[in-house]
Amino acid sequence: MKRIFSGIQPSGILHIGNYLGAVKQWVELQHRVDDAIYCIVDLHAITVSQNPAELQKNIYSAAAWYIASGVNPEKSTIFVQSMRPEHAELAWVLNCQAKMGELYRMTQFKDKTASGDADTTGVGLFDYPVLMAADILLYDTNFVPVGDDQKQHVEFTRNLAQKFNSRFGDTFTLPEPIIKKETARIMGLDNPEKKMSKSANSPLNYIALNDSPDVVLNKIKKAVTDSGTEIKSGTDKPAMTNLLNIYAEMSGEGISEIENNFTGKGYGDFKQSLADVIIEYLKPIQEKYSKLINNKSHLEKILVSGSEKIAPLAQKTIKKVYEKVGLGI
Repeated sequence: MKRIFSGIQPSGILHIGNYLGAVKQWVELQHRVDDAIYCIVDLHAITVSQNPAELQKNIYSAAAWYIASGVNPEKSTIFVQSMRPEHAELAWVLNCQAKMGELYRMTQFKDKTASGDADTTGVGLFDYPVLMAADILLYDTNFVPVGDDQKQHVEFTRNLAQKFNSRFGDTFTLPEPIIKKETARIMGLDNPEKKMSKSANSPLNYIALNDSPDVVLNKIKKAVTDSGTEIKSGTDKPAMTNLLNIYAEMSGEGISEIENNFTGKGYGDFKQSLADVIIEYLKPIQEKYSKLINNKSHLEKILVSGSEKIAPLAQKTIKKVYEKVGLGI
């Protein structure tokens, strides 16, 4: 059986970087594998300070966005990470195999503590990769669709699994990352050198999935562009390459086709057209979301059902791991 696992933190509004880099892939992949498991990773969310009421609200919101975007609960499993205690249980066992040096080398941790505040950073943020490894290994995952900034975490997961298998015998499936080149990392509209992020200082960094047409147009008009006026992608044009990738993914057109369509035209024409493409693309998703988010009991039923569906698999893995390391009686 080919199984995929992926998840997104419920920490704020999802944006088109989340959608194009992950959720859009999930929708496509659910029809190509035997088992698709999509998690709302709330345990990861609390590695930074969260307002409890807002976190609860965001969990339901994330579920609604997943489904509105096309993740089918009849085809895929959608659940909340903290509803399955096996994630934390396996993370602790893996903690006892992981090495401090490995975690210190993780790029994401280094980036988030670059200002020199590592000593005051929560242990959870430092240990984030081990919990992510537990998420993946718990379900005998074959493939993990991720952005290229998460590739290192999947490699860490593979190394940890190999180390465990070598010491205790064949236990874990070694996962492979799936990275879609065009959307591996959607960059910020205000800074094409940094990934689009919902925690960015400025809302001009991202297009939220619930942004109104006027807001989308305003943000696209203010998006950073490169020197010159050509609508072309290339290593020397990071801003336009990013905008063209977004245009291509949401219009279904190839980048070369888009470039040809805007030959002789300027950034103003391109940005207006890009805004129109985004607005039209998001419209049906937003309409579905509006209906789903107002039916909390329906969302809760889907999440509870998903947790119950994967419980036997998670419990089987934990039982096997505990037996291998000598825990319990």
